[in-house]
Amino acid sequence: MVNMASARAALGAEFIKIRTVRSTAWTLALTFVLSVGLGFLFCLSVRYGFDRMDQRARANFDPVTTGFYSLTLGQISLVVFGVLCVGTEYTSGTIRASLAAVPHRGVFYGAKVLATTLLALAFSLITVLLTFFTAQAELGPHGTTLSEPGVLRAVVFACVYLTLLCAFAIGVATMLRSTALSLGIMIPLLFLDSQGLGNIPKVRTVAQFLPDQVGQVMMQVVKPEKSFISHRPFGPWTALGILVIWATAACAGGYLLLRRRDA
Repeated sequence: MVNMASARAALGAEFIKIRTVRSTAWTLALTFVLSVGLGFLFCLSVRYGFDRMDQRARANFDPVTTGFYSLTLGQISLVVFGVLCVGTEYTSGTIRASLAAVPHRGVFYGAKVLATTLLALAFSLITVLLTFFTAQAELGPHGTTLSEPGVLRAVVFACVYLTLLCAFAIGVATMLRSTALSLGIMIPLLFLDSQGLGNIPKVRTVAQFLPDQVGQVMMQVVKPEKSFISHRPFGPWTALGILVIWATAACAGGYLLLRRRDA
């Protein structure tokens, strides 16, 4: 049976670890700068180029998705954050001391996942809201507000998406026990569709269910026509379910391997 005092102590220790790792502040700051800054620049460009769009593009224009386009880059820093919170334990060798201090591996792993995702959630909330309001202000007459149908849901789902993506990164890093290998797999994976591979029908069939792709659906308010490459045969709530499966599977895999392997 898990001792609650031990669990709270383990959680507190994980927050201390995160706070004392210098890369934490840099990766979170980079997430903020990329998301808000690039969102501002991209929406400014869209606003002044809106009149040159063809009729189909205007009919399928989604101001929320457009405003959150910068999150596709900002999310990388949050993935790095999740990986580093685990990877630095192995690269520095402190994993042995951590497991000696918290022998119950379930408590240790649960505390690490909870501490990291809570911080990711808090930071995602700030970043997403500022990105949204900045982007919509720059879109001007083509923007939207939180009171419009589906917008608030998309904003909330954007926060959930970034948090679950960070949890997914934690699970992957725990299974691989390597910062370089984890990032070497995850970063290309996040760009699989945007690299043009999504234009290949057989690849697209699989790629549309990858974490970053379902994340885009979660943030959509206007569903694109079937002729658009961004069209998916499922909606935001189904996309949320798929992402939860990804994150849960990764974290469960990390826990099972952590239990069975030596530090």
